[in-house]
Amino acid sequence: MLKAMAAKGLILYLLTAFSLALLSVHFVTNYSTDNGTAEPWLRSSSNSTVLLRNYGSEAKVWPELEFSWRVVLATVIGFLGSACGTVGGVGGGGIFVPVLSLIIGFDTKSAAALSKCMIMGASASSVWYNLRVPHPCREVPIIDYDLALLFQPMLMLGITVGVALSVVFPYWLITVLIIILFLGTSSRSFGKAIEMWKDETVLKKAMDERHITADPQSELMLDTDYQLLIPQEQKTTLQIMRDNLNIKRILVLLLVWICFLLLQVIKNETRACSTLYWILNILQFPVALAVFGYECVKLYKESKKRRMAGNPELICEAAIEWTAANLAFCALCGVVGGTVGGLLGSGGGFVLGPLLLEIGVIPQVASATATFVMMFSSSLSVVEFYLLKRFPIPYALYMMGVSILAGFWGQYLVRNLITILKRASIIVFILSGVIFASAVTMGIVGIQKSIDMINKHEFMGFFDFCSSQ
Repeated sequence: MLKAMAAKGLILYLLTAFSLALLSVHFVTNYSTDNGTAEPWLRSSSNSTVLLRNYGSEAKVWPELEFSWRVVLATVIGFLGSACGTVGGVGGGGIFVPVLSLIIGFDTKSAAALSKCMIMGASASSVWYNLRVPHPCREVPIIDYDLALLFQPMLMLGITVGVALSVVFPYWLITVLIIILFLGTSSRSFGKAIEMWKDETVLKKAMDERHITADPQSELMLDTDYQLLIPQEQKTTLQIMRDNLNIKRILVLLLVWICFLLLQVIKNETRACSTLYWILNILQFPVALAVFGYECVKLYKESKKRRMAGNPELICEAAIEWTAANLAFCALCGVVGGTVGGLLGSGGGFVLGPLLLEIGVIPQVASATATFVMMFSSSLSVVEFYLLKRFPIPYALYMMGVSILAGFWGQYLVRNLITILKRASIIVFILSGVIFASAVTMGIVGIQKSIDMINKHEFMGFFDFCSSQ
């Protein structure tokens, strides 16, 4: 219950801070208008010339792929960012976009599209690695398919909403939202990592003093919020992969992915704000809600049945009771995470990763589940960007290759480090570090561009949605 309350506190912080940031647009717009910084032709948001001032519609800049110190530096940073990002379950988009924009020289929109390619590559290789890894302490898949089915539809729905809002929101506001989100989630994740580190230290000390060889089926574990997890009996890689695969659930997730993709492709060929355009947007809601509702009913019935039978065993990895209130809360979290992901150009992992930890999912499973969900959301964006010709193919293939290697080897090195040190909190420390680094890099870039916009007397308010498509 305390874990659920902590997660609710994090979401409440985000909603409150975001609301205050949105309200501040009114005062900033009035201030710029009163001081004459907004040119008359910019005050009418229906004017199509607004596109020229929208950061998302800046001129396309695609540098040639050739060997240089810029490419080498971007490769090194991209490799490290992918390795750490996939281990933490956050992707690393907050690092990729500044690197591609500042070091290599891509325009903002192309950098965001290439970032999605890197996230997809790193997530896919991470999922492949995780399928070959057994669950640390239970005879269940290391990817929690119940949580994936619960969050993925709402996350993808939120991403669609976030992408639409990114067209409307001014650049300085997106920068403020980045800083609010990343500082909040990174600080909370860092606090969680410290708590887990302390629990692990207490458990290791007790085991050393008693000279106990821990058995997953025994009751020798201490009464702490976090239990040190010990691998079970050895299995072949093929057996582990078979245990980790749930074909039925994967097909459902793939069906949701295809439905969203088809709707997005058709929508991109439709005139903005036309009747068909809004119908296609609305159709995304029943698709997402149908899968989410099915999973909600399943979790609710199983949870109620086990509570009545006095069975304390968890249905999935989340250490919360699946009541109607908690399920509604998860729906809100999924939409908020997706909206933030679409708005900021990430895959939603910056909210989903910390959230899974908050509701009691162990780090290894939280990382595996978050990257699994991100593989679907990022690949959807990559296909959309490809159809819209938003990124150069040679650079996309190269950076994807870097991220694929980084995702696999990052998982390999960290998992082995956890086995040696017996501290799964390393994953949470990496997660908080990646989020904080993203806050710094994207914050600096955003502040610099916002200052430049102010000096050029550019429009600082909301853009018109229909004319900005």
